[in-house]
Amino acid sequence: MAEITLDVCRLQAFAEVGYQVAGGGGAHGAMAALRRVVALDAYEFVAYDPATGRHHSVVSDGHARIDGDAAEEYAGLQAYRTAMATRAPVGMPEEPGTERYFRRHLAPYGWRAGLTAPLFLSEGRYTGLLHLASREDFPRLTGALVAAASPILAHVTDLSRCVIDPVGLPSDYRVIAFDRRGVRREVPGRETSAALFEPAVAAFARAFIDSRELTRHGLWLDRDGRWHEVRLLRAGVGFQGTLQGAIAAERPCSLPYDLTGREVDVLTRVAAGDSNPQIAAALVLSVRTVTTHLEHIFAKLSCDSRTRLTTKALAEGLCRLDV
Repeated sequence: MAEITLDVCRLQAFAEVGYQVAGGGGAHGAMAALRRVVALDAYEFVAYDPATGRHHSVVSDGHARIDGDAAEEYAGLQAYRTAMATRAPVGMPEEPGTERYFRRHLAPYGWRAGLTAPLFLSEGRYTGLLHLASREDFPRLTGALVAAASPILAHVTDLSRCVIDPVGLPSDYRVIAFDRRGVRREVPGRETSAALFEPAVAAFARAFIDSRELTRHGLWLDRDGRWHEVRLLRAGVGFQGTLQGAIAAERPCSLPYDLTGREVDVLTRVAAGDSNPQIAAALVLSVRTVTTHLEHIFAKLSCDSRTRLTTKALAEGLCRLDV
């Protein structure tokens, strides 16, 4: 890297790569900028999905065909382990152990040389690979130039990114994302918690994704008897947010307004539109007991009607999510 003279042309190209990645130009815009200083004929971005532990192709250009099993096959090579250990691009077919892969996936389509760069974000998190192909041998400094741009390009293959980030959530909320299949994905820059790995939270997320709501806010009692404030927000997850998903956020809490657990149960039923007899049947209580609970709830929340009580409960997330 010390041998490279970082002239104005290269500086401008790297700046444009960053601009394209951050500004919505995506992989193709970034690679168009990189091509100003790196000679290549084709490229392929391979994303690593931390939720499944597998690699798969997400963006390519210049290839007549991408074999479906190529991404996982490359991850089984010694060349991949070398690239991960050194965090440096590895050439093909000169790298030992890549000859068979090269003959199968590159040579039949006219490529003379291949170069694979592991993509790590600046904080050190691995997101995938960038495969380059050329009809001629790569110039000597190609690997160093690609390595310099790789922390920026790593954002292209970051499958943990959500299209809608959990903006507006206080910092004490722990966060995780779910796709429609229930697969969890950590949200970069946000802490997670053991509570978010409870089956109940995945069930909340699936039900929310299938609903028409934009957000959902409520209370949840975990299996250890601890209360949590939970928020659900819509988000696209996976590559470029192509999977329908949701962000689930939680923080431990005490019950607001000095409500008891049973009062929260009654309040939740009221907000669902149940009558006192219906609430009594659902909670196995007498109608008189339900009436007493409601008197306490009205007083604690300073409401004088079921309509106002319902409006306040829904707006402030005072209902249980699992009732």
